[in-house]
Amino acid sequence: MSNGSSITHFLLLPFAHTRELQLWHFWLFLGISLAALLGNGLIITSTACDQHLHTPMYFFLLNLSLLDLGCILTTVPKSMANSLRDTRAISYTGCAAQLFFFLFFISAEYFVLTVMAYDRYVAICKPLHYGTLLGSRACVHMAAAAWGTGFLNALVNTANTFSLPLCRGNAVEQFFCEIPPILKLSCSHSYLRKIWLLEIGACVTFVCFVFIVVSYVQIFRAVLRIPSEQGRHKAFSMCLPHLAVVSLFVSTGAIAYLKPPSISSPSLDLVVSVLYSVVPPAVNPVIYSLRNQELKDAVRKLVTGCV
Repeated sequence: MSNGSSITHFLLLPFAHTRELQLWHFWLFLGISLAALLGNGLIITSTACDQHLHTPMYFFLLNLSLLDLGCILTTVPKSMANSLRDTRAISYTGCAAQLFFFLFFISAEYFVLTVMAYDRYVAICKPLHYGTLLGSRACVHMAAAAWGTGFLNALVNTANTFSLPLCRGNAVEQFFCEIPPILKLSCSHSYLRKIWLLEIGACVTFVCFVFIVVSYVQIFRAVLRIPSEQGRHKAFSMCLPHLAVVSLFVSTGAIAYLKPPSISSPSLDLVVSVLYSVVPPAVNPVIYSLRNQELKDAVRKLVTGCV
């Protein structure tokens, strides 16, 4: 019987067992990674360099793009390297580091999305108080709180997960190190004693979700009271990208964690995990750019200047 101290490495779930499919997986993930790097990199550079985008909304968008990059660079490169080298192994330390950074970036991203909902609420429902409630110092404090809370959540849950005795082998049923598949390797009694931390995390997640929903209920009520059609269109244009990103983030995460065990299978879990850990960081820049003329102009100016 093995435990955490005797395990030197874990075996991740492969996307394919044939060499041709492994290479297809490598090239697919490479394309997604490059798209995420390009899209988020353009948003980060544009918002940092263009003075017109030095507003709270774009400040939080810059933070979101940084977290998206961190999230995809934590999980995808190791999976690509394993497919290229036809291996499944990840070291014990590497697994712990991957779990920590994934939890850090994904938690902080969720908190940043919650703060962005508050930003949209103040901008539409309390426009006269926008400069007071969301001054530069307040924005920095809220962003720092989101990053700090994500760090604390990742630290506590990673330490909790890897303090468990592992007595069911070292095969992780996921393409990256994540809490649920690692908990399946632990002894049942230890698992039950430590599950309360996950319940606390679920409660915090639910509170943030309720806050976002309540914020948007108030936003839509305020928008529908705007007399001019142009004003309503502008308000919706400000909110719809954020709402689309939140919907993508929450829906893919809910499918991954709340799907019935009866329909669970390694291949389905693999596809679902890609949907919530790999797809959103690549798609978010596209969502934010589609209806945002200011961001399009800044990106166009940046690209034109570089050329």
